[in-house]
Amino acid sequence: MSDSDKVSTTALSKIMGVTGKELFSRFEQAGWIIRHQDAWELTDAGRKQGGEAKKSDKFGLYIVWPKTLRMPDDMPAVVVSSDQTRVTASQIGKEVELSARQINALLSELGWINRHLKGWQVTPQGQALGGVQKESHRTGIPYALWPQTLLSNRAFELSLKALKGDLGQALGLNEATDNETLSFRQKFPANFRTADGHQVRSKAEMLIDNWLYMAEIVHAYERKLPVEEDVYCDFYIPGGKVYLEYWGYENDPKYLKRKHEKLQIYAKYGLNLIELKESDVQNLDDILPRMLLKFGVETY
Repeated sequence: MSDSDKVSTTALSKIMGVTGKELFSRFEQAGWIIRHQDAWELTDAGRKQGGEAKKSDKFGLYIVWPKTLRMPDDMPAVVVSSDQTRVTASQIGKEVELSARQINALLSELGWINRHLKGWQVTPQGQALGGVQKESHRTGIPYALWPQTLLSNRAFELSLKALKGDLGQALGLNEATDNETLSFRQKFPANFRTADGHQVRSKAEMLIDNWLYMAEIVHAYERKLPVEEDVYCDFYIPGGKVYLEYWGYENDPKYLKRKHEKLQIYAKYGLNLIELKESDVQNLDDILPRMLLKFGVETY
């Protein structure tokens, strides 16, 4: 088929007798095009229908279609791309009233994407949730598509509430804490105050927190793991998507059982983990820089 047999989406809408807005919407619903960074991009399913991406000095990038193309609803045999069930960070942002930048920052903090030059790359954890890696045909910048079910993911919901300033989440009232975790927190209350204001449960945790703070490493204390299970790490370092556990009560059978269960969850989801024991706390300057460097986190 020659280029003269293809027309722009706007021109095709006139041939079909519908508005350009309606045709763009129908093509998007069919999975033939997708909206990304305020521009329409062609999907693999769209290419199968004869769509092509073109560029002109006057109009920039645009999409052309065969003049004989029919509306998606008139073509039951069309194999629709799975992209139609997935959405961009911009589309998620519209649903939850946040910007695409804020959504990507949230997904990055959860460990589901990593920053890559000007774009984002899906991590193995993100792929396990249905994230799909894409690349802009216009700029080459990588981005991610997500299943709409991400909006009901519990880890995403909790992080979203925290980001938007949900008071119940900030006070810990939304946590579905199991009895074993509750018992542990009651047995070891957070009575130790660190240099950066965290309230932690032991002197060892205070020393670890202070070391991270003085090394200017952004970290969280008792961050919930981004999994369905109700599990909390001792420390989380978002810069390297690293979880840090201090095992300090090796003579307690219940504690050892909880440790074993947590390690199984870390392994199940392939999360980056650093483990510290009591003797390591006296040598943090020697141990932590080496361990952190394995995950791309540089220290002083």
